[in-house]
Amino acid sequence: MARLVDLSALHRALVRLPGYESVPRQALAALPEKGLAHDHVQIAGTKALLRVPRQSQFAFSARDNLAYQKACFERCQPSGHTPALLGVLEPSDEVPMGALLVEHIGGVVLSLPGDMAGIAACLAAIHTLPLPLEADRPPLQEHREAVSGTLAIIERQTLGLAQAALDKEAADQIAEELVWARGFAAESAQRPQPLALVLSDTHPGNYLRKPSGRVVCVDLEKAVYGAPAIDLAHASLHTSTTWDLDAAASLSRTEIEAFYAAYLDLLPPAMRDALMPWLLPLRRLTWLRSVTWCVHYRVESARARLRDKHQAVSTEDWSSEDVDAALTAHVEGRVADYLNPATIAAIRAEWLGPARLSF
Repeated sequence: MARLVDLSALHRALVRLPGYESVPRQALAALPEKGLAHDHVQIAGTKALLRVPRQSQFAFSARDNLAYQKACFERCQPSGHTPALLGVLEPSDEVPMGALLVEHIGGVVLSLPGDMAGIAACLAAIHTLPLPLEADRPPLQEHREAVSGTLAIIERQTLGLAQAALDKEAADQIAEELVWARGFAAESAQRPQPLALVLSDTHPGNYLRKPSGRVVCVDLEKAVYGAPAIDLAHASLHTSTTWDLDAAASLSRTEIEAFYAAYLDLLPPAMRDALMPWLLPLRRLTWLRSVTWCVHYRVESARARLRDKHQAVSTEDWSSEDVDAALTAHVEGRVADYLNPATIAAIRAEWLGPARLSF
């Protein structure tokens, strides 16, 4: 069944914030579900939106999860391409995961491929923000070893590979990519690459286009200090551009290359030169992270259906109990497509075939 957001509990917490004491209960309205990790509640008569976590995708405690998400919004805000953070509703008995009060962006969903240049401008603005001193980077994680760190995620996500009921051809192709990834990680271990504030979850459904034409990323809870090339890949892979139903499109090779060119044109020359050798291999690694997440999701969602979700020991929970049935069906349809051997082969042609991408 779909989650029913406790609007009354949210309202009682909201009116404790300075400036929101007089907001009436009827001003709060839950927005349609679009993702697995949050509910969104609009506050009529204000320019504010409540982001209410359903789970921590890093398996943090509720309080640590909210602190991390708060830091994500604060660090990205100077780019001018993300919503402003307006307040925090701390976790409580009534609002167990807490909530963030953020600027409500009055924009529209993206249209691809036309808005890919806007995504490029958004990412370039975030990636070129000055890096804080190392001591000032927490609570955001630092993924200085982006290749080995991503491979570690991939390895964890493949633990259930035998239980995922994959087509043999799909499983064989994923196995081949795992062999490549392990070799690439060993070969590149001592090679430095640019470090920047990155969003990690950059699929086109996570953006809105404002009336001014500026593209704004509204989903920031996975920001880390890491590899910009991963953000570029995740914004433009088939597993990302077809994820969100409202902003779905499969990009051609020419459109992908144009997106990368638009981004690179906005970088300082030294950063651009340092990034170039990493673009294609990290695209390949990012796809492997995405497709093995599908493996992980398929296995964990099946397990979740067999247990009482209220006995879960972690804030990571892929049960469909609190997710709209249509959204669950959409996610499972996307996972089925991404694990289809023909889809996998078509994506791998970006780096293996005669028409592989050129940056």
